[in-house]
Amino acid sequence: MPTAMERLVWGFGDGSTIGVTETPLGRIGSVICWENYMPLLRTAMYAQGVELYCAPTVDDRDTWLPTMQTIAMEGRCFVLSAVQYFTQGDGAGTPKAGETAHNVLIRGGSCIVDPFGTVLVAPDFTGETIKIAEIDRRQIVRGKYDLDVVGHYARPDVFKLSVDTRPQSAVTFEREPALPDQTISPTEN
Repeated sequence: MPTAMERLVWGFGDGSTIGVTETPLGRIGSVICWENYMPLLRTAMYAQGVELYCAPTVDDRDTWLPTMQTIAMEGRCFVLSAVQYFTQGDGAGTPKAGETAHNVLIRGGSCIVDPFGTVLVAPDFTGETIKIAEIDRRQIVRGKYDLDVVGHYARPDVFKLSVDTRPQSAVTFEREPALPDQTISPTEN
């Protein structure tokens, strides 16, 4: 879902890309930027058994980390969020008066959170960096034993989520029903 000025460049996606992929590292899925604020999209990811929930973003606000902690606890998954770090000199044009190429436009803040909301890698706002953490996927099973929002805690007696994963076209043409032939035959004159 393009946000704000992104709408000048990007179009809408569809449900065909809301998926989780099985890999040797675990079941990986990705939800981009502010789509992470969509509870139903997150639920669709949890229902597919996401274990490594990737959340790339440009959202460098202080509220991002608690959101990632909520997602990790809610989905009982590891959350890996890559937050961009971008300076004026990285290609944003000529610095304005009082700015330099080192002027920070997006301050970073990548993090890794475990299924219980514990921050394994805290946001770093000092510049470009690569951080790693060792994870234990058994924490996912331990966490879901306690709380599984799409399993034993789902309340299917009350709630139902339907996800349309068919590719969607931005433009469709509907054919109008054909009209009966209105021509006059030469014998009718």
